[in-house]
Amino acid sequence: MNTLAYGLLGLVARTPSSGYDLMLQLQPYWQAKHSQIYPLLAKLEQEGYMQFTRVHQTDRPDKKVYSITEKGEIALKLWLAEPTAEPVIRDELVLKAYCLQLTDEKAARAMFTERIEHCREQAESFMHIMQEMEQQTDGKHPDHPDHSAFSDYILLTWGYRRMQEDMKWCEWVLGLLEKGKADTE
Repeated sequence: MNTLAYGLLGLVARTPSSGYDLMLQLQPYWQAKHSQIYPLLAKLEQEGYMQFTRVHQTDRPDKKVYSITEKGEIALKLWLAEPTAEPVIRDELVLKAYCLQLTDEKAARAMFTERIEHCREQAESFMHIMQEMEQQTDGKHPDHPDHSAFSDYILLTWGYRRMQEDMKWCEWVLGLLEKGKADTE
């Protein structure tokens, strides 16, 4: 099984979900398209890792809500115990930064300014969700491992911190570009 398959198993282990719901849940952490998710769900169901119930809808086609099977739980637990692969960086800005000397200063500045704005919006969104979680404590703060939202909270914190670090790096690059502009004037 590939990493996406294990990710889908992990998501349905937490909450039975439709393919569309799974795609939305994955988006903050893993890029996957409909064309990847739906065939994989069918394969996982055929191989006995998941099962689905058909939910009748009057205004739309019936939907399948997937849940994990015992075989799926065993496979998921074995995968969780394996060493994690090295992180894969696939960020278009990083590739463009490598080629930065081939563009003009205005385009370069725009690239990093746009990223800062994107990061700012994402960070604000993550912070808003974390603050909502903190208000619904269930007797414990969501950073406590026994809290029902612990996994969500630590991932939101990871996302928030990544956005903060990306903004700092982009601001640093913009400062270097400004310094270079001043040197040539």
